[in-house]
Amino acid sequence: MKVLITAGPTREPLDPVRYLTNRSSGKMGYALAAAFADAGHHVLLVSGPTDIDIPPGIDFVPVETASEMHDAVRRHLFRMDAAIFAAAVADYRPATVAGEKIKKSGEELVLKLVRNPDILGEARDKMNFEGILVGFAAETENLEANARDKLKRKRCDLIVANDVSKPGIGFDSDRNELLLVFPEHTAALPEDEKHHLARHLVKEVELLAATRSGAFQAP
Repeated sequence: MKVLITAGPTREPLDPVRYLTNRSSGKMGYALAAAFADAGHHVLLVSGPTDIDIPPGIDFVPVETASEMHDAVRRHLFRMDAAIFAAAVADYRPATVAGEKIKKSGEELVLKLVRNPDILGEARDKMNFEGILVGFAAETENLEANARDKLKRKRCDLIVANDVSKPGIGFDSDRNELLLVFPEHTAALPEDEKHHLARHLVKEVELLAATRSGAFQAP
């Protein structure tokens, strides 16, 4: 399969020295890229800024902002068999970017933010992607309900959800605990190393692709 994976955070500039971002380390997305490549698939990794070494044997597109990630996905998605959106993309960006460093003045600084493109939400309707579509949902409450709502709204084959309020897993950690939300069922993956979880997710995507193509034969 040809697989596109997004990973890491995005950075939305405020001025030449400051930006808005989030706590994503990119570890899950990079683990997925390595696992798919190890399984013999052709991988394109579109990544925001991270400190992680690029896995061997993959194609790599570095980006910084959500708009740059959106443009990179739009350029490449049409030739992919599967797309896995593991990046933590900023929902909003500053309405204007100052050309010079913003100086301290007054007791408050009010920022006006505008919506970024919804990369996952556009995959089906605007980018006309017909392959296997997998999204991620980082939640702090109502994990399954929020993930299932996202699955339906964005027409995904699978949402990989995790509770980022739990200490020791998720952001900045080598470990995670996942809930796989499919259209007809859910499956829990207990806490484990991210690279182990990535291998399991590769098998799930392979099964989804085989089932869709008719190559899978039910016992």
